Amino acid sequence: MPTPRDSASTGTDALLRLRNLLDLLDQGAPAEAFQDGELPDGEAGAVPAAEAAVIADATRVALRIHRTLSQHRRREAELAALFDTAGDLARLREPDAVLRAIVHRAKLLLGTDVTYLSLNDEEAGDTYMRVTDGSVSAAFQRVRLGMGEGLGGLVAETARPYSTGDYRDDPRFRHTPAIDGAVAEEGLRAILGVPLRLGTRVIGVLYAADRTARTFTPDEVALLSSLADHAAIAIDGARLLDETRTALVDLNAASRTIEAHSEAMRRAEDAHDRLTDLVLRGGDATDVATAIGTVLQGGTLVHDAEGAELARAGTDPRPPSARAVAASRAGGRAVFAHGTWVCAVLAGHELLGSIALTGRADLDDADRRLFERASLVTALLLLLRRSVAETEDRIRGELLGDLLTRAADPAGLSARARRLGVNLGHPHAVFVLHTGAVPRPRLLAAAARVAQARKGLAGLHHEDVVLVCPAEDPGPGPGPGPDPAPGPGPGPAAASLASELRQALAGPVTVGAAGPVTGPAEFADAYAEARRCRTALCALGREGASAALHDLGFLGVLLGDQTDLGGYVRQTLGPVLAYDAKRGTDLTHTLRAYFDTGASQSRAAEALHVHVNTVVQRLERIASLLGRDWQRPERALELQLALRIHQVNRHDGAGPGDFAP
Repeated sequence: MPTPRDSASTGTDALLRLRNLLDLLDQGAPAEAFQDGELPDGEAGAVPAAEAAVIADATRVALRIHRTLSQHRRREAELAALFDTAGDLARLREPDAVLRAIVHRAKLLLGTDVTYLSLNDEEAGDTYMRVTDGSVSAAFQRVRLGMGEGLGGLVAETARPYSTGDYRDDPRFRHTPAIDGAVAEEGLRAILGVPLRLGTRVIGVLYAADRTARTFTPDEVALLSSLADHAAIAIDGARLLDETRTALVDLNAASRTIEAHSEAMRRAEDAHDRLTDLVLRGGDATDVATAIGTVLQGGTLVHDAEGAELARAGTDPRPPSARAVAASRAGGRAVFAHGTWVCAVLAGHELLGSIALTGRADLDDADRRLFERASLVTALLLLLRRSVAETEDRIRGELLGDLLTRAADPAGLSARARRLGVNLGHPHAVFVLHTGAVPRPRLLAAAARVAQARKGLAGLHHEDVVLVCPAEDPGPGPGPGPDPAPGPGPGPAAASLASELRQALAGPVTVGAAGPVTGPAEFADAYAEARRCRTALCALGREGASAALHDLGFLGVLLGDQTDLGGYVRQTLGPVLAYDAKRGTDLTHTLRAYFDTGASQSRAAEALHVHVNTVVQRLERIASLLGRDWQRPERALELQLALRIHQVNRHDGAGPGDFAP
């Protein structure tokens, strides 16, 4: 039996051991250190049973307290980690950065070899690997899991966490070659997967995995689930933020687009108003073309429906593309062809013409619409111009018709003409036009342009296109005594007019001319003469030619209603008659003898009682006076006719001076 001293010593040891347990708890010692605090088997018998039981019970209590404290510390650490995670996720703004942070934080908290995250693809109906941390297999990083396939597919389908200590041999999961191959290549065995939930909707799965077999504790499942809940919220927040950012970008872009569209509309309306005001204030096609070119920074051409150029600004002349005009007319939009923008000018379905813009291959939508608006203004201009032209042509046509039909009141005709800018007191030439190459309205329009440019009149009269213009040369005028030598008359003007119209219409135009005439009373006769001349030219097959009656020689004499035989003789034989009158010679008689003897020099010499050389010399002199072609059949015929008229008139008592120039 122990002595009183031994009993005291034992009690002291028991107290020391209890104190040691408290120190271990205070120091946070591992559980193994508490086991060391128990009484050894050799000493257990030396301590009273009651004290030994107290020590053993105290040790168990200390271990429970140790476990509780450890759990609290771990929970505190986990909560701190979750708070840190929440703070980190809250600071992230990019979806990819959020996903990488979630996976990395899970790896740190659970201490596993690999963590990864998959997201559900609602369109494809599966879940795909999105982010990994610690993975080394490319196949594993690209794997996709159908709903219900493998551990992750089952989590995504059921919205419940699943774990396995060794995935390869776990029959709970639907194994597929693709999933098993990827897991085997990565070398994973223990896998834990928890759903990423937003309300009742699963958006993905968060995983933690080890390459060695082990069992995941409920605390680890709860920890990963808590992290998954934070992650789902962060993912959704990042998505919403990204959508908001995208929406803001789209909104800003839309705002800029609206602003640009508004500016383009304002600019187009301003240009339209300027162009419309220009037209209404009396601007012509050139003014509009210049304004369009200034606004759009290019060269501009305006053509009528027939392709004739009406105006041009800042560019070289060029014909409109018929194909481009047709395409613009069909589509109602400007078209780009051969480096030029072309827009049809329409009034309803009627083609009035076209406008072309050069030097702007990069015409954007706003400027294109502005160019198309310019076509509307051009249509307004052409309609106004046509209305004015039709009114003016009607008035001019009525005046022309009255002039050509010997209407009464010549003074009234002169006054009406003056209001139109035409002075009938000046000499005028009358031209009758004909062409089979183009329609009559085109010929009339071309004649009207010439009349406007030359302050004349143009119109239809008895189905003839008639043009009256101031004469370039007054020609012969009235006076006492013998008629003076004729001036050039309207013949050269007719030739010039025929050439001008041929260029404008791209076809031959036959022009019969008469005049010049002065005063309203003379226009009817001049029209009749010009019409006979045009008829003669067409009858002779001389389409595209131009002439006055005196240009037709003896045919003109026959067609003239007031035959001027003296004028015909002067025109045909004038140089020879003048030579005889001045030198006292008789080349006229020699020429008549030459023709009377059948154009034989020897027989003419016999008839004249002179040597043949004399006849030759006289004929050479005649050739120098009349021109080397005087023996051409047509010219010879006219000379013989003039000689006959001259001979008859002299026989009637007319002297040589009556025919002298």
